[in-house]
Amino acid sequence: MREARLMSKAELARKAELSPLTISRIEQGCACRVDTMRKIILALGLELSDKAKVFPEGE
Repeated sequence: MREARLMSKAELARKAELSPLTISRIEQGCACRVDTMRKIILALGLELSDKAKVFPEGE
């Protein structure tokens, strides 16, 4: 989703107020907290109801 929006990891991390390392870990499949998911979804400019588009595994 991030790459489809032509967004770098650093840019997403900045918008979501997370570290680039956190973004990398999540993209590698590591679990994250619900609050972190919320920050990423909103930073991508999506609605919270679009969670399955960003986190299809249903983490």
